[in-house]
Amino acid sequence: MSQLAKPEQYIDAAADYFDSLIPQATDDQLFAAGYLRGHFDLAVGSLEVMAEPFDKPLLCHWVEQSLAKAIAAGELTTDDQRHVQQLWQRLQLL
Repeated sequence: MSQLAKPEQYIDAAADYFDSLIPQATDDQLFAAGYLRGHFDLAVGSLEVMAEPFDKPLLCHWVEQSLAKAIAAGELTTDDQRHVQQLWQRLQLL
């Protein structure tokens, strides 16, 4: 598993990973992927709006913050949290 140097490469790899899950994932995994993709895309969009350079660690930090807020607000059941966190861990390894 390699670290992608540019955020664009990581963003593209993440999109490809999310898309690759569609034909093979369980309903729980599809829910987690859609939920996580929303947080991921929100972080990407927020960082792009700032018009400042950013890297993969900063993007991951923003996703972590967004997920933490959502979990604290009670948006996910315990099982859903587990599925989202497992998927997030795999996504960070891209």
